[in-house]
Amino acid sequence: MTSLTKLTLKAALDGLADKSFSSEELTQAHVEAVAAAKPLNAFVLETPEKAIEMAKASDARRAKGEAGVLDGAPLGIKDLFCTEGVRSTACSNILGNFVPTYESTVTANLWRDGAVMLGKLNLDEFAMGSSNETSAFGPVINPWRSEGSNAKLTRLLEK
Repeated sequence: MTSLTKLTLKAALDGLADKSFSSEELTQAHVEAVAAAKPLNAFVLETPEKAIEMAKASDARRAKGEAGVLDGAPLGIKDLFCTEGVRSTACSNILGNFVPTYESTVTANLWRDGAVMLGKLNLDEFAMGSSNETSAFGPVINPWRSEGSNAKLTRLLEK
């Protein structure tokens, strides 16, 4: 079987539907992958406990036949979107300790449909840019550099 972290979203949802694996197993694989990829600086906040809690709730809904269209799908959420009870900074020092008491419409819809939050993703401060170089947390390193390239903000993946 393909590694759980290499599945497309459709393949992951199909695997959950046919019970090839649970949301908890899928989420745990992604939690471990996120931790292993920490040097890429893609996540500004990891939420592994919340992810496993959400995955268990997804598995319970699926067992009752109440799964949503994204139920059990582990996702990273851009730090631009407010997530109730989870630090949301828009990757700016100005909002360094902001913990919203409300949910953004985007994330509320994702949770309604059963998505699982792995954590908050890096971005340019206040989403004012396109190269991810102005984040208070530092730039994201793109793992997909071509062999022989020395392009900035990339890193060659080991094969």
